[in-house]
Amino acid sequence: MNIGEIARRAGVSRSTVSYALSGKRTVSEATRRRIQEVIDEIGYQPNANARALKEGRTRTIGLVIPPAGRRLTDMQLEFVASVVDAAARADLDVLLSPSGGDHDRSFERVVTGRRVDGVILMEIRLEDARVTRLHQAGVPFVGIGRTAEPDDMSWVDVDYAGLIARCVNHLADLGHRHIALINRSVELAAAGYGPAHRALTGFTDAVAQRGIDGADFCCGDDIVSGESCMRHILETRPEITAAATINEAALPGVQRALEQAGLAVPRDFSVTGVAAQHWAENFRPPLTAADVLATDMGARAVELLIEKISRPDAPPRHLLLNPDISLRSSTGPAPQR
Repeated sequence: MNIGEIARRAGVSRSTVSYALSGKRTVSEATRRRIQEVIDEIGYQPNANARALKEGRTRTIGLVIPPAGRRLTDMQLEFVASVVDAAARADLDVLLSPSGGDHDRSFERVVTGRRVDGVILMEIRLEDARVTRLHQAGVPFVGIGRTAEPDDMSWVDVDYAGLIARCVNHLADLGHRHIALINRSVELAAAGYGPAHRALTGFTDAVAQRGIDGADFCCGDDIVSGESCMRHILETRPEITAAATINEAALPGVQRALEQAGLAVPRDFSVTGVAAQHWAENFRPPLTAADVLATDMGARAVELLIEKISRPDAPPRHLLLNPDISLRSSTGPAPQR
């Protein structure tokens, strides 16, 4: 139950309910009693953090997304939707703002324009000027991802290094001795995109520890790039029998290239990685994968941001998500070649 529902039942505006709860403005005694009767009837308990947001603030948070010209992956879109839903449950609005490229002015308006009470920042780079700018401006913020030195900021992230290492170990346990990493694009890697670098670190460490051969390949975030990348792997490294990936958008292309090469999964080639659950389940056969719950990430990010806005001096909080790997049908024993 939120303030909007209380307002509807009491026949008043949301702002009137907010004034009655906060005491910021005078509300008639009859209106105050009517609002209180509704609150008593439904047992409404205003969240302390959310209430603090309403006291002299915009009741709006900013969500800084990748440039509008770049197609968001399904995982990113799920995250955006989950932030909007979580914010609505806290009676907050969300202002979407692209950053990067030609959108630096939009980001600067969010930082300096007092449009929002705090910011959730997507697609964190290892060295990220936006993080520095938010620190300088004193704007409360939470990162989805983290920089190379992340201790002084609050963030939610996926343990890409650990999860890719677990994927490699799973494949090695099945007897695979030549494994590929299908990473994100060259452009993202060159820009210092955290997940791409951490996935490569986890992959490199794991193949070294297992004493097997590993080869990494960058791949664009789309079906055509996935198909091209998989064809390149098969043509240049025919000894490779398995791949791990964090590039969910490329998965349909990977599947198409394997089918066109006459390779059956997992009989001839195994595939695993880190992906949103619906991508994993739509792969054929269903993908053995660490299922990233973007909806949970969004809710946790909003929770951390509300806390940061309400308690600016509280120490930063860090949430590193490490989901289980769901064993499906896309991995099997290494083929004899």
